[in-house]
Amino acid sequence: MTRMNDIAKKAVELLSEKGGTVACAESCTGGLVAKLITDVPGSSEVFHLGAVTYSNDIKNKILGVEEKTLEAFGAVSEQTAVEMAQNVRKLAGADYGISTTGISGPGGDGVCDEAGLSYIAVSAADKTVCKKLETHCGNRDFNREHTAQSALSLLIEIIED
Repeated sequence: MTRMNDIAKKAVELLSEKGGTVACAESCTGGLVAKLITDVPGSSEVFHLGAVTYSNDIKNKILGVEEKTLEAFGAVSEQTAVEMAQNVRKLAGADYGISTTGISGPGGDGVCDEAGLSYIAVSAADKTVCKKLETHCGNRDFNREHTAQSALSLLIEIIED
């Protein structure tokens, strides 16, 4: 957990330096990204919102992910991750939105059986970047931690860009 804590600390420090704020929409990580950020002292100055939106219905009702996106591409897709990140940023009035969606394992979700497949996205006012992650591993804790760490690393990349 120390490496993830270091990444979260760096993200909070960068947000503080730039006067930026962040909001999270998480599915497969179950709030881990928000937890890591809020574990950092001073995070209250930069953290606006954390939403765990596990079901498609809630992704649609709370985050505004289009039903047609969920039907056409599924919850575990680049398209859904992008809409989650963009919409949570707008919903919270934050400078950055982070999203995570995937299959943590050990099995699939009935639609996708590929444990270790996830998508992360970070949205800023001028761009949204999404990455596909594949661990090919059924270890739930490993997949959630890898996805959360990768999402925070992507946030740092976008802030520093």
